[in-house]
Amino acid sequence: MSMDSNPMPMSEPNAWATAINNLGMAPMNMTGQPLLSDFDQGLGMMTGIAPMNPMMPGLGMVPPPLLPFDLPIVKEIIHCKSCTLFPPNPNLPSPAIRERPPGCKTVFVGGLPENATEALIVEVFGQLGEIIAIRKSKKNFCHIRFVEEFTVDRALFLSGYRMRLGSSTDKKDTGRLHVDFAQARDDLYEWECRQRLYAREERHRRRMQEDRFRPPSPPPIVHYSDHECSQLGDKIKDEAAFAEAVNVLLTWVERGEVNRRNANNFYSMIQSSNSHIRQLMSHKATHEKELEVAKDKFKTALTGILAQFEQIVSVFHAASKQKAWDHFSKAQRKNLDMWRKQAEEIRNMQNEELMGIRREEEMEMSDDDMEDTHDPDDSGPVAQVEALKEENDSLRCQLDAYRNEVELLKQEQGKNQEHTPPQHSEENTIRQQQLTFLQQALQGMQKQLLKMREEMKQREAELEKSVEDKQQLELQVQSLKEGLESLKKTRTPQPETSPRDDRGSEESADQVNEATALEVVSCSQEKESLPPEKIPSSPVYSEREALLVGIISTFLHVHPFGASIEYIFSYLQQLDTKINTGQVGALLGRLPCTFRQELTGVGASLEKRWKFCGFEGIKTK
Repeated sequence: MSMDSNPMPMSEPNAWATAINNLGMAPMNMTGQPLLSDFDQGLGMMTGIAPMNPMMPGLGMVPPPLLPFDLPIVKEIIHCKSCTLFPPNPNLPSPAIRERPPGCKTVFVGGLPENATEALIVEVFGQLGEIIAIRKSKKNFCHIRFVEEFTVDRALFLSGYRMRLGSSTDKKDTGRLHVDFAQARDDLYEWECRQRLYAREERHRRRMQEDRFRPPSPPPIVHYSDHECSQLGDKIKDEAAFAEAVNVLLTWVERGEVNRRNANNFYSMIQSSNSHIRQLMSHKATHEKELEVAKDKFKTALTGILAQFEQIVSVFHAASKQKAWDHFSKAQRKNLDMWRKQAEEIRNMQNEELMGIRREEEMEMSDDDMEDTHDPDDSGPVAQVEALKEENDSLRCQLDAYRNEVELLKQEQGKNQEHTPPQHSEENTIRQQQLTFLQQALQGMQKQLLKMREEMKQREAELEKSVEDKQQLELQVQSLKEGLESLKKTRTPQPETSPRDDRGSEESADQVNEATALEVVSCSQEKESLPPEKIPSSPVYSEREALLVGIISTFLHVHPFGASIEYIFSYLQQLDTKINTGQVGALLGRLPCTFRQELTGVGASLEKRWKFCGFEGIKTK
């Protein structure tokens, strides 16, 4: 039953205030006014009830403070207008309670005085929360159903209290309260409704999530018709719409749309699909070329990175020499040494990667590929011949197909003429037209095949001629190599250099030899055409050395008093990191009419300087 009437105010609210303060809610009188103005909201619920249901909402405005577990619960005497509640003995164990039913809002209250009325129950338990109904038995117990679930935990606080009505000591006016959870069908029904609601919301949320990430459905395949067939034939020939069109064609064939009337249409579409293979192969070849170009770019970029690593390592090696190393502090030397080791490790790793790429390229190359690299002009005719062969094969297959169709049509026409009277029907007219069309196509294919054969013969003749030219060039290269070896043997020795520049002089000698070999190979045809006495001899062996001569001449022209070989080398090293002092000295020594070495200074300041004397040397020549 609903309790709409408000009971009279309590006579002594201080005890109720202390009890309700332990429960973690502000004490109110029955009219809704706060009993204590200085109520502490931070006290929260008592520690003895909080562990029963730690997720209970609404037990306090703020979370309860962390209290020690061994702190005893303070229970005081509660004075009401009609009764008095005496706390139980704190040394006694807490009363046993049953397991909390799901969604419990109803409590069982036993041990009531026999003279207790429903108004008295509302006066005591109405302070804990709003009451929906009270079912009182004729004996000393009742069931109370609250509006909120957390009010049940507050009601358990009164379990164990001894109730006395007024100041009477009669046995019927006293009793010890026992508050426990009660099972109610209404509570269970409401809880199940909430659970079903939560389950529906969860299913809806999951379905929405699945729909959000579900891929869109493919478009439906159109049904076969003559109009759709003609449009599909155009789409198959289009490279952009080929994939979609082939899917439609596959669906039609699987559905069983092919019959005797439209078999020619399907055959033409299948033939168009087969011709698309050549386009796919050409696309593949294009992508392979792009991959090769990307590999070459990566290799070039990696070579440039390695050159910069070499420069950085050279800087560390130069800083490690004694004339510069002594000026650094101990911490700076430690950092420089660590940086040098790291740079060398990274450089070695990059060198290994580049060598691995080169080894892979060498393994992939066959002997035929090596021959093609010497004469790149052969790649064009060979590729064209291969393309012509492939096209010839495809045309031959188409020609055989047309021949088979013509033979089948002839056989069918002969059978029909034997069994039918000599009258031209519509079907015979269609077959005659198809036969004429196929004969015309067959003649065109034969003409195209003959033309392709003639072109193939011409390409093969050009290929044989290019092979002969390549053999002649290889013989010329071999003779030039032999002449280069004899030139190396008869060459005069280089002037002596310091032990520090031995490695540089060897590298310069190798570079000079390579430059000489390249120059000899590039100018082989011109030297063969000239008589032996007209072949020019020059101390400059390559275009690179000619560039160095021009740069050194410009540098010395702005230094009229000359410059040392170290000064010149430091300037050239900024332009080319692979150059060394021995190579520069050898080049200057081979040009006495352009550069002259002079000694300047006296004693300890004696220094060798190079000067540009080209203006005087041009007069003597």
